[in-house]
Amino acid sequence: MEPQFRFCTSADGVRIAYLTYGTGPPLLYVSAFWTGMGEALMNPAARDYIDGLAARMKLVTFDRRGTGESARDAEDLSPEAEARDIEAVADAAELGAFSILAVWDGLAAAARYTTGHQERVERLVLWAAGFSPGISADWIRTMREDWSNARRVWAGLAYPQGPVALQRQLSQRIKATVSSEIAARRFEAFNQIDFAALVPAVTAPALVLAREQPIATRQSVMSLARLFPNAEVRFVAGVDPSPIAMHQPIVEAIEQFVGVHDDGLDDPGGGTAVILFTDIVSSTALTEHMGDVRFRDASRLLDQGLRAAMRENGGTPVEGKLLGDGVMGTFVSAREAIAAALRCSELSAASELRLHIGLHAGDVIREDGNVFGGAVNIASRICGLSAPGEILVSDVVRGMARSSAGVEFEDRGEQEMKGVGEPVRVYAVRVQE
Repeated sequence: MEPQFRFCTSADGVRIAYLTYGTGPPLLYVSAFWTGMGEALMNPAARDYIDGLAARMKLVTFDRRGTGESARDAEDLSPEAEARDIEAVADAAELGAFSILAVWDGLAAAARYTTGHQERVERLVLWAAGFSPGISADWIRTMREDWSNARRVWAGLAYPQGPVALQRQLSQRIKATVSSEIAARRFEAFNQIDFAALVPAVTAPALVLAREQPIATRQSVMSLARLFPNAEVRFVAGVDPSPIAMHQPIVEAIEQFVGVHDDGLDDPGGGTAVILFTDIVSSTALTEHMGDVRFRDASRLLDQGLRAAMRENGGTPVEGKLLGDGVMGTFVSAREAIAAALRCSELSAASELRLHIGLHAGDVIREDGNVFGGAVNIASRICGLSAPGEILVSDVVRGMARSSAGVEFEDRGEQEMKGVGEPVRVYAVRVQE
């Protein structure tokens, strides 16, 4: 899959260019303002970095307002305005719950969005190498008066050891991405951000990444990390302040933090999983009754809640599976899968949309973000047998969870299922009084 470029419109009418790339758990990348999508994809090192992020995740990134292919005439460059840009991109890309990766000044917009959308942001990752709030007024003035020289200084700071060719390439990429006036205004806005007031409101788990540094020079990174209520810090080997140049350890750290390695989706050998299927009842009839827009909004909101419920209970929504109006998740524990199913049922009851819900467990094949196999088919069939608002499980799941899930099971007998050789005994889940 190649990156797909698109446009959306922020709440104040500013056009934002964004791209989507890859499949898997969604990651929205808020880059530093001088990193344009188009220019980055033409740089081999940057392309390796983006390819790495999209290898196991659905990567969504965008050109910050006033830069790149987004509207260059944007007046409002505040974190509040850019939080609305994040909202517009996330909605246009149809992300449910997702993680955010922010670089340098992108933290302000990411933090502002996260505090207003706690239900959507699962994790926040910050690349903080070289993070030091406070930019020299003299340098900002140089940007306005001698843009060429300012870019040379900028490139020299990024690549203090050279080579000259990389410094020149960076200078040209900056020139192509942002104007001298927007760069100056960006740094002025950055100087006014009160991170001590902004960051503590971020309750999502946070990972602060930075290159390994002498203890004496780690202070700015550690001071920033201490502001988060729920953060961990990880230093990765390297000497470059750019995440592009150090992409491999950064990508690995992000994948670990968001749980990509835990779901086993890239292991073609597969294994055993508990499979949870949900599907909206009579979606075609509902679309006719509610209208396209109302049904789409309701189903999108429910979809976000279902995926979040699965993750909160230790499961992994299968992002690559095309299920129409359904959501599928895999679990290693039957108890956690049933807990997720109960939460999904609650979310359905609170919405306009009812759900079929079914669970089965067995061997699966995992490949390219999808899960396949006979066990998946059986889980789907059990889901289809359930009445609206009902949770049905196979005898296998009942046996795994009988003494640990805190629920009761009502025998519904053996059921014939299309494409399944033998009848499958199913049970309805009942919450204990």
